[in-house]
Amino acid sequence: MASVSLAPLRHRSFSLALGSSLISSTGTWMQSVALGIYLTTTTKDALWLGLITLAGWLPAIVGSPTGGVIGDRFNRQRWIQSMNSVMALTACALAVAKYTNHLTPQLCCYVAAIEGLCGSASWAAWQSLLPELVGADEVFAAVSLSSAQFNLGRVIGPLCAGVALAFGSIGLCFALNAASFIVVVVMFSFVRSAAREKVLTKVRPIHETLQGARVAWSVKGCRNPIVGVAVVALIASPFITLVPAMSILTLHAGKVGTAWLVTAQGVGAVVGALTLPGIAHRTSRVFVLRASLATMAVALVLYGLAPDLVLSALALAVLGGAYVGTLTGLNTSVQLHAPRNERTRILALYTLSLSIFYPVGAVIQSAFARTWGVRPVTLVAALALALVLVVVKFAHPHYWREIGAVPSSDAELLAD
Repeated sequence: MASVSLAPLRHRSFSLALGSSLISSTGTWMQSVALGIYLTTTTKDALWLGLITLAGWLPAIVGSPTGGVIGDRFNRQRWIQSMNSVMALTACALAVAKYTNHLTPQLCCYVAAIEGLCGSASWAAWQSLLPELVGADEVFAAVSLSSAQFNLGRVIGPLCAGVALAFGSIGLCFALNAASFIVVVVMFSFVRSAAREKVLTKVRPIHETLQGARVAWSVKGCRNPIVGVAVVALIASPFITLVPAMSILTLHAGKVGTAWLVTAQGVGAVVGALTLPGIAHRTSRVFVLRASLATMAVALVLYGLAPDLVLSALALAVLGGAYVGTLTGLNTSVQLHAPRNERTRILALYTLSLSIFYPVGAVIQSAFARTWGVRPVTLVAALALALVLVVVKFAHPHYWREIGAVPSSDAELLAD
C-alpha cells in the first residue's frame, strides 16, 4: 500500500517540485497561523477571520483563469517561479510592517489579496504539470502526495510558528514564509517536463477561458467534481477558517491551542494522503471519495460537540483525513478526464470553484459564529453536508459513476 502511495517519488522532477512545495507550504502555514492569532487577539472578532479568507481566495476569480490560459500556452515552470517571486515580496512587506509597528488588520487583508491572486494563478499550472511528471497510473498517488505535502506543511508550519513566536515574533513567521517562496523559485529551475506543442494563435484570454469552460461542462468527469468541490467548499471547508475562533474564543485554549488544532488536522490529512491511494487501488477512487465525504460529515459533528482541546484535536485529525480524501478524489477526476490541450484551464476552473465558494462560506459562517458561536455553526454545516449526500444518492444516482468512469481518449471525453 505504501509503495503505491510513494511510487511518484521515483521521478526526479516530481520529487524536486514536491519538496520545494512542502517548504513553501510550511512557510504558508506559519504565516496563516500567525495571521489568525494576530487577528483574533487584536480584534476579538471572528468576522476578521472570514474577511481575510475572502481577501485571500476571492482574487482567484481573476488569477485562476489567467493562470489557466498562460499555463496552456507558455512554460509552466517559469510561470510558477514568477508568481512565487511576487509572493516572496508580499510576505516581506508583512514582516516589515510588523517590525515597524505598521501592521493592521486592513493591511493583512490587502496583502492576502495579492498573495491570493498570485497563488491561484500558479496553482493551476502546478496541478496541470503533475500528470506530466509521473506515470499515467500514478496520477491519483501524485495528487495525494501533493495534498500530503500541503498538509504536512500544516503540521510542521504551526510547530515552527510556535518556535518563532516563542523566540521571535509574528514578523519572523512572515520573514520565513518569504524565504520559503524563494526556495520554490530556485528548485523549479531544475524541474523538467515533456515538451509541448507551441500554441501560435493570438492570445484571447476570455475566449480561451470560455472554451475551456465549455469543454469542462461537456465532460461529466470534469463537470461533476467542479460542482462537487463548490458544495464542499461552501458548506464544510469554513471549519478551517474558524479554527482560531474555536480555540481562543470557545475552548479558551489560546495561541497554543490554535497551533495544536491546526497541527491535528494536518496530521490526519497526511495520514489520509499516504494511505488512501492504497485503499483506492484495492477498491476504487470513487469508493474512497464517497467514504471520505460521509466521514467528513460525522467528524464535523464530533468536532462541533467536543468539549475540550484534546477531543477537538482528535476530531480534527479524522476530519483532516476525510477532507484530503474528498479533495483528492474530486481533483483526480478532473486530472484524468480533462483533455490535455485544455487541462490547465479546466483545472483553473476547478480551483476557481473552490476559491469562490470557500471564502463565501467562510464569511457567512464566521458572521453567524459571531452571534451564535462556532459550535452551532459547525453542527449546522455537518447536517447540511449530510443532507446533500442523501439528495445526491437518491436524486442523482449517476453522479458517482460519471466521476469514476475511466476515459480512453479526448474524442470519447468530448462525446459524453
